[in-house]
Amino acid sequence: MKQTIFSHTLPNGLVLLAEPIAGVESAAFSLRVPAGCAYEPADRGGLAGLTCELTLRGCGTRSSREFVNDLDNLGVERGEGVSDAHTSFSGAMLSRNLLPALSIYVDLVRRPHLPDEELDPSRAVAMQELSAVEDEPAQKVMLELRRRQYPDPWGRPSQGDAAGLESATIDDVASFFDTCYRPNGAILGVAGSFDWPRLKDHVGRLFGDWEPVDVPDPVERSLGERRVHLHHESNQTQIGIAYDSIPYRDPDYFQAWGAVGVLSGGMSSRLFTEVREKRGLCYSVYATHSSLRDRGSVMCYAGTSAERAQETLDVTIGELRRLARGIEAGELDRLKARIKSSLIMQGESSGARASAISRDWYYLGRSRTLDEVGALIDAVTRDSINGFLADHPPGDFTIVTLGSQPLEVPVAVP
Repeated sequence: MKQTIFSHTLPNGLVLLAEPIAGVESAAFSLRVPAGCAYEPADRGGLAGLTCELTLRGCGTRSSREFVNDLDNLGVERGEGVSDAHTSFSGAMLSRNLLPALSIYVDLVRRPHLPDEELDPSRAVAMQELSAVEDEPAQKVMLELRRRQYPDPWGRPSQGDAAGLESATIDDVASFFDTCYRPNGAILGVAGSFDWPRLKDHVGRLFGDWEPVDVPDPVERSLGERRVHLHHESNQTQIGIAYDSIPYRDPDYFQAWGAVGVLSGGMSSRLFTEVREKRGLCYSVYATHSSLRDRGSVMCYAGTSAERAQETLDVTIGELRRLARGIEAGELDRLKARIKSSLIMQGESSGARASAISRDWYYLGRSRTLDEVGALIDAVTRDSINGFLADHPPGDFTIVTLGSQPLEVPVAVP
């Protein structure tokens, strides 16, 4: 069956996307509004997350409790989160409850109460999340790695910082909401079982009179120090390594993706095999491809004991540099088998597809079907990946370590 993705852009700029999935009785949505942490004032780190939390505490005609109860009565499995560019709200439910659920969420993004008396409880939740990062050294080192790899504001952690959260006022929240919760730049992705004409008309009635707001792009600041040690008394050392790659929108993205998949992804990957299994240097090691709209990076992590940390750093960087010499055919075969399984499972999940088509639109200005993604993966060959690696060898590393003692960066590393 030919796959189809419907799209419609409202006059105010909001984009509606919808992908039918045959044989399912569920539907899911992913609503992204351009209210990410990159749009926060520099001295209000965490404001986007604080605003998101307050929108959940009553909207439209519903109190906070009524909002929760009405969604529970519809059987909506929901979530929300903040990234660099967006605040996102998602829900999955039986298909017959999709339109009623959207009728509730329109109040959330257009008519939240933002009650003053809920500011301190919301701030307490945000501070707990920030404290949780301090209790998770692995997460802390990777957040700092992102901050050092990308220029501010794109490298900011969504959790913000204590000073920003403590100083935020209800006026700050209201100003951020009025500026950033807007239809121009918003994307609503739907997947599963639905009637497209009814969905399109319903969304038009809900969102059509939402007024757009002109907001300038965030101003980038120069990168700071890219070799940093964070002191932390512990018997373990956390290591973060990053290097420049290409963004999702780049035509060669799937070559970069394939190279990282060989490096990290499953127990046969190079990092797992060489750093953990053969040498027993660490208890965790991985690499992922990170993409912003216009730039990309590979982010690597290794968690190890303090006494083996230097060797772990040396060997991990050695594996990254060895990747430039190319991959083997068997490595690509294993990668494709794993990814094909992942695509099949994604195709059976309305929630995963709603998120994927909205993400695609943000990066590409269009959405890819799973058939199209599958064809792009099929087109990846050993020669195409090796050609990419020859032109984009891992190097110029950003390195962040966290532990009791700083590490020496290998001399050969630029």
